[in-house]
Amino acid sequence: MRYVAAYLLAVLGGNASPSQDAIEKILSSVGIESDAERVKKIIGELNGKSIDDLIAQGREKLSSMPVGGGAAAPAAAAAGGAAPAAEEKKEDKKAAKEESESEDDDMGFGLFD
Repeated sequence: MRYVAAYLLAVLGGNASPSQDAIEKILSSVGIESDAERVKKIIGELNGKSIDDLIAQGREKLSSMPVGGGAAAPAAAAAGGAAPAAEEKKEDKKAAKEESESEDDDMGFGLFD
């Protein structure tokens, strides 16, 4: 993923066909050692293709994926006392939000990990 991100950054920077050196320079600027084979593979796969078209194709694929979340409605309907439950949920959300602020915002994952 970091190699694709570096390739996209190079394209966004105005380089329509980034070289291996350009990608390695972007990665090294954030302290990442690059793997030459992976860089070559990314360049081979993406070189000459329109980034806008690739992003559109990726969005189409993602739109067909299920995202879950179907269990929330039955749980809310079974609660019965909606007002006390709603107040309780607000308090839980506030407590959870306070806890999450102290935790790492990127959940332990970085863009270039």
